[in-house]
Amino acid sequence: MTRTLLVVNPRSANGTTARVWPSLLARARALLGDVEAVLTEGPFHAAELARRGLRGGFDRIVAVGGDGTNHEVVNGFFDRGAPVRPQASFACIPRGTGCDFLKTFGLSRDPEALLARMAYATPRPIDVGWMRFTGPRGVEERAFLNIADFGIGGRTVARVNRTTKSMGGLVSFLFGTLGTFASWKGELVRLRIDGGPWQERAITGVNVANGQFFGGGMRIAPEARVDDGLFDVVIIDDMPKLSLLRGMPALYRGRHLGRSRVTHIRARRVEAEADGEVLIDADGEQPGRLPAAFQVLPGALLLGF
Repeated sequence: MTRTLLVVNPRSANGTTARVWPSLLARARALLGDVEAVLTEGPFHAAELARRGLRGGFDRIVAVGGDGTNHEVVNGFFDRGAPVRPQASFACIPRGTGCDFLKTFGLSRDPEALLARMAYATPRPIDVGWMRFTGPRGVEERAFLNIADFGIGGRTVARVNRTTKSMGGLVSFLFGTLGTFASWKGELVRLRIDGGPWQERAITGVNVANGQFFGGGMRIAPEARVDDGLFDVVIIDDMPKLSLLRGMPALYRGRHLGRSRVTHIRARRVEAEADGEVLIDADGEQPGRLPAAFQVLPGALLLGF
């Protein structure tokens, strides 16, 4: 029998998960059988709980929270880049403001429907991103599940995570983007793709995408697939603020590829550096800044829904 561990972030969904997780646990036990739950108590505790569960023999780890909780739980599947329990699978029940990872699959956010899928799903391998970056303690490494980016996205996530997400993912990130946009100036970075020549570019943002959506619903990488062994890299060059503002509806609809000052390529590795402070966003978290390197790990995680 598959042993399942729910890693629950009780502060997700503006604290409402603290009230509903017992009912989620009851439904999970009814549909999945052998299920236990643990609650996170602080930053990156979910990674520790997931890693402990995998080492304790759990076959499926389910993140209950938002994209940030997914991010932490997936990091629990790895120890210094090596898989902790390769045969174990990851799944999620969305209880956050954005829940952008799930949007790539076009699935309902209804927990009952997702638990029913988990009960009958055959786990399948998907890619994971691995990044080496400059964090508060120096050079750090971690996995990311959905999208990592730098430029305006990093500034926006830092702003949103300092304030509130009570308005929901779409509105919170939209207001965060507009607030960042008011004082935004393009950032100068140096990029290298798949070991090619370094190129200097003035950017609005560089998006290293495994999934398609980020920022509460922007379909930044509409052609991305989580199982093709490649990142979809979407580079938006610096542009006049009015042009950037006019282009935002296209970003949400995924109709920006091919437009002026937007470059879309597929790659296995992206390296970036800058003289100034350029912030990174990874799955809705703001872990650090450039210099950084992003590497795809093909088929490194089993998806259990």
